[in-house]
Amino acid sequence: MEQENWLTRLIRAIGDSARQLWEDHAAPGADMSTKLDPDQILIAEYNYIAQTAFQSNEDRARVASFYLVSFSSFIAAILTYQFNIAPGQQGWVRWGFAGLFSALTLLGLLTLLQLARLRSAWFDSIQAMNRIKDYYIDHIEGLEDAFAWRNASAPKKLKLNSVGFLLALQVALLGSTSLAAAVFFLAQAISGSTWLLPAFAAGTIFFLIQLDLYRGALK
Repeated sequence: MEQENWLTRLIRAIGDSARQLWEDHAAPGADMSTKLDPDQILIAEYNYIAQTAFQSNEDRARVASFYLVSFSSFIAAILTYQFNIAPGQQGWVRWGFAGLFSALTLLGLLTLLQLARLRSAWFDSIQAMNRIKDYYIDHIEGLEDAFAWRNASAPKKLKLNSVGFLLALQVALLGSTSLAAAVFFLAQAISGSTWLLPAFAAGTIFFLIQLDLYRGALK
């Protein structure tokens, strides 16, 4: 009987401890709100958004640099290689150059679209940061002049004199040059023509198409 009472008291004590632990950590929302610091949550959110904005800028630089290095390396390899082409193999070489420059054109187009997406991600981060700023401005007086950037004064998503647009312009120019070279070698492989006008026209049209795609992606 004494052993049973001992077990009963032990079970009751364990139940009371579990009940108290549940009440401490699963109280109603009104009680939990007194234990949470909203400022700490907003600070963590703001720091995370700031990190995503920084990472978007870093990724833009890496993406553009990768394409520029790839393009430069390819051109340098062509200029420094000693070609020993047999008399009947010129056609295959022209087809090869047309294919390689076409690949560079496709790589440039993908790089341009990545730049547009990263610019858009950066802009979304800026808007999220400004939303937190507006929250504090609405709840604390005197903060209006503390922030240089708000939604009304933040840079536009498509800004022609920004570094992001200049990188996109550079990539578009190299991509259109690659397409012009591909068209030139393709014309040589098909008909032996050395006329530059088709290549120039194709490169110019593709340059304008790329800029329009970049603009459309940032609407």
